[in-house]
Amino acid sequence: MFLSVKEMEQRKIRFDETFDAGQIDFAGENLVQGSPLHAAGVAEMLPHTGGEVRIKGRYTVEMAADCDRCLGPARFPLDAGFDLFYRPMSVIAKDEEVEIDEGEAEIGFYEGGGLELEDILREQVLLALPMQRVCSAVCQGICPVCGQNRNETACACTIESGDDRWGALRKLSTQ
Repeated sequence: MFLSVKEMEQRKIRFDETFDAGQIDFAGENLVQGSPLHAAGVAEMLPHTGGEVRIKGRYTVEMAADCDRCLGPARFPLDAGFDLFYRPMSVIAKDEEVEIDEGEAEIGFYEGGGLELEDILREQVLLALPMQRVCSAVCQGICPVCGQNRNETACACTIESGDDRWGALRKLSTQ
């Protein structure tokens, strides 16, 4: 859905959209959309700001990925709100360095006649996901010796410490 700046100059744009899996591309992030992404909210031009746009809403979706520890399936149900501000790209000084304050770091920029809702939602979903995607907090991962998933099978493998460069310091702390 395209959020047109020209239309926002006239009135607020309300949206209530559902995006099926595949409509928003998450493939490059090794993610799979496990449920339809539903987003509802409003986009409006802020008066007397020179084209600043505010997009406020809420989305729900379930995302799936491989667990970073055991490579099993991991699911992430997301239900979050967003309140975003965008300025036209033309307000950025092109040839000089500009210092921005903390509040300006929260502002995005748009080019052309508006913004794509799909791009905004993709960014919000990626920001809401954890950095380390694990199937559960108690995931034991894969054994580095035999390669078995320790959540499914207990193995009796032992890891030998071949290089003990810090051994002398450990001995000092136990004395």
